[in-house]
Amino acid sequence: MDPQRRNYVHNIPAARAVRDRQTPTEAVMWQALRGRRAGGWKFRRQHAVGRFVLDFYCHALRLAVEIDGGIHNSAEQTALDHERQAELEQSGLRFYRIRTSDIERNLDDILAKLDAHIATLHPPP
Repeated sequence: MDPQRRNYVHNIPAARAVRDRQTPTEAVMWQALRGRRAGGWKFRRQHAVGRFVLDFYCHALRLAVEIDGGIHNSAEQTALDHERQAELEQSGLRFYRIRTSDIERNLDDILAKLDAHIATLHPPP
């Protein structure tokens, strides 16, 4: 495939498959974000952007919220995450990463920090 066109290919089938097998932590986070519960912003779960699938995505803010579980602790996976994030940031996306363990320990604190981060991106009028 032409490298110029690959950014226009959407990985929708993979996103649908991932939605069907979300982790328990992703399910908890989705309940906290869905229905504009995060400061009135609409989030999508397992959203395809080009060849990638983002855990949660707010189009209005161009913000990806990524949940990093144990697999993300390996050096190899961390390098892949960094490359993926850098590629998507070049197209104007922003990232907010959350560790699974933080969600499991204190969801309210994580949501407050996410709200504060969103306020820095789009301050209230």
